[in-house]
Amino acid sequence: MDEIVSKIAIMLVPALLAIILHEVAHGYIAEQFGDPTARFLGRLTLNPLKHLDPIGTIAIFIFGFGWARPVPVNPGNFRRPRRDMVWVALAGPATNFLLAALSALVLRGLGLLDATSLAESHIYAQVTVPVKMMAGFSLYINALLGTFNLIPVPPLDGGRILIGVLPERQALQLSRLEPFGFVLILFLVFFTDVWSYVLGPIINILVVFLAGNQIHQVEQAIRFLFGH
Repeated sequence: MDEIVSKIAIMLVPALLAIILHEVAHGYIAEQFGDPTARFLGRLTLNPLKHLDPIGTIAIFIFGFGWARPVPVNPGNFRRPRRDMVWVALAGPATNFLLAALSALVLRGLGLLDATSLAESHIYAQVTVPVKMMAGFSLYINALLGTFNLIPVPPLDGGRILIGVLPERQALQLSRLEPFGFVLILFLVFFTDVWSYVLGPIINILVVFLAGNQIHQVEQAIRFLFGH
């Protein structure tokens, strides 16, 4: 029971920040381009209750990734709907990659402190061990979410970006996939080698690059949380 509580405590804040800030970023950038829908609906907030999807939240603690309720965006309010929607879609993954980079900086900073006399303090270990676990998981979850959301299939952000840059005819054809997009994504992830040969290696390269010599902290966090 204590181990379960510890795992939830380590995962909760990084996971909530990863999925909530992702959605808030969409709404914030949409507002900059003229669409105040997210603000009118109270979605430009860090209040988890405004964003969390029950199944998506549970998935985080079971599979290590999840999702929130999408922030509503009305492209009809944009001056240039297709172009502006590209920036709105990019905002979510960009936020996750920024959070991953910040998490890496925390890990690297603590790594430098580990080489000082502070590391000999019992209090230092008590404080920094859980922080390293949280930062390691934050780096992983944000790298995963940022990469996953760039899959070029609507309704994921990558699909919306592709719709925005393709010629109109091809963009219209791709947009017709949106009602079936989630099923298609599940099929690609669980019934093909896309995860093993494409997404997984990309995420691993990104995590290793950002973590540098602190990659063992990320690996330790993942082993503790998911047993692998």
